[in-house]
Amino acid sequence: MPRTNLKHLMAFAGIVTLLVTVYNIGKCDIAKNDNNFYREEKLPHLDNDFSGTKGFHPRVAQSYTRGKGTQPIEYEEIECVINGDYTVKGRKDGDEVYMPFSFIQKYFEVYGSIEKSDGYERFSFHHSYQDDFPTEPQPKYSPSGVFMSFDLYSVEDRNRVKCISGIEGVPISTQWDHNGHYYPIQIAQFGLSHYSKHLIQPKSKVKVLEDGERTDLSDWLLPDQKSEIRSKMDDRTFLDNGVVEFKTSLSLKNPGISISTREKKLSTLSMDLNFMNNGSVTVLIQMGDGNLFRIHYVLSDTVMKLEGSRDLYYGLGASKKGTWFHLTRLLLVDYQKGLNLQFSKTRSARMKNSARIVAICVRGHGMMDNVTLSAHAHMDLFFDAANYLVRHQNSLGGWPVMVPRKLIPEVMELDSGWYSAMGQGQAISLLVRAYVVSKDQKYIEAAGKALNVFDIPSSRGGITSKYLNTYDWYEEYPTTPSSFVLNGFMYSLIGLYDLKEMATGKISEKAEEIFDKGMRTLKAMLLMFDTGTGTFYDLRHITAGLAPNRARWDYHKVHINQVLLLSEVDSDPLFSSTAERWKAYMKGKLSPHN
Repeated sequence: MPRTNLKHLMAFAGIVTLLVTVYNIGKCDIAKNDNNFYREEKLPHLDNDFSGTKGFHPRVAQSYTRGKGTQPIEYEEIECVINGDYTVKGRKDGDEVYMPFSFIQKYFEVYGSIEKSDGYERFSFHHSYQDDFPTEPQPKYSPSGVFMSFDLYSVEDRNRVKCISGIEGVPISTQWDHNGHYYPIQIAQFGLSHYSKHLIQPKSKVKVLEDGERTDLSDWLLPDQKSEIRSKMDDRTFLDNGVVEFKTSLSLKNPGISISTREKKLSTLSMDLNFMNNGSVTVLIQMGDGNLFRIHYVLSDTVMKLEGSRDLYYGLGASKKGTWFHLTRLLLVDYQKGLNLQFSKTRSARMKNSARIVAICVRGHGMMDNVTLSAHAHMDLFFDAANYLVRHQNSLGGWPVMVPRKLIPEVMELDSGWYSAMGQGQAISLLVRAYVVSKDQKYIEAAGKALNVFDIPSSRGGITSKYLNTYDWYEEYPTTPSSFVLNGFMYSLIGLYDLKEMATGKISEKAEEIFDKGMRTLKAMLLMFDTGTGTFYDLRHITAGLAPNRARWDYHKVHINQVLLLSEVDSDPLFSSTAERWKAYMKGKLSPHN
């Protein structure tokens, strides 16, 4: 036993000696090859002794970067006195002072955010929030082409759109009136955006639910033995076309004659309908929690109504009974607008994203054809807007705004029934494109009639004012005193250009005359809107003696794009040079001072 223990003891001593030797060799190698200061027993930058200091003890913070050859960042807190009025906390590093970006952002109206890419965090700083312009050459503007950048617009999703009317097929605006009204500018923009998207976006995928040409209608589920559905030839003798006739209970408690589907992406419903009685169409939407939400499209003049929490009604108009009409609905937009009646807009948007369409149902006695679900139906919505403008143009040729507008309370106010040069101009641009596509004279005639409002001075209820009794200005808001809103004026010029280019005869001649007067004015007044750092929205500081109204960056970008467009149709270097300078403002380059 003692000899055995001695052997064990000697073996243990040998192992310990070996380990110590290996450790020392490794220690020497590390000390020789690694200059990482974190391996030092004492970090010199932490050797701060404040024991003898009296009064304020500066707080010192360090930031470590664990790469070779780096040094710690050391800074002190410092109070920054702002114009002698208040202070914010900053940090001092030698002679450099760092102030919180939250303060800088608000004080200088700049923008920034921390972004991650390639595994690294970076701070992205921007002088403006609209500084992205195309770098590649853009197609030359055409009155039959895309309207500015309206292919990026989604008018129907705007918070100030109450819903898309089932009666008129166009947006109802809550701007300046929470009850809702038909705002001509918004309607024109709705049509122009869908026309532009039609030209830009790929052709939509379409799922045909019913085309009236099949004799097998087994996809349609009947709710009871009394209900009927059959194929028949269209009663309109000039059409060699099959339709589907249906007959079931009118009651909304009845499930109706239905066809199942499960669609999330194909959420635009299109169909041709003719109700013999007060029938309806119901779309079943499965919510994220599995419950069903029902959207009922009924022959009623009530625009929109929510009953309970899951039954939403859109009126299609009582006068549609007994006539064929085409229905196009953005189902998930309709769904979200209904949710807005009971939830916040943020929550409604989340609920919209988790919804899917599960069934289409019809009730009453009627006929249907061309029932489809698609990703979009832009041209249907475009013509809904164009046809609305034709139907509702008044005898003066205008589309009055039927709510009062207080641009500046008690200074610049408009009573209900005012006209807008921007509304007239964008409506003309829409109608010109409807004429180009359809060759239907009613659209170009309506556009020509819209010129009459330009003949009426703003002081007498029209849209044309004069600057210094010399220059004709077409007012977006025809107030007294004049406001001279720049973007609205240039939109009217674009509409006039579209019409003079695509119309013929007297319409073209009159449009050209009004356009030329406006361009003369723009060349004389454009630089009045240059602030040296951006642009003015209007000239209230001149006409009403008020503080200047600076354009937000999104409006400033609109100004640039409008000037660039007009530079394509007028070679005056004023336009191109001004646009480039205004673009530079968005990157922080200011005009020189004295």
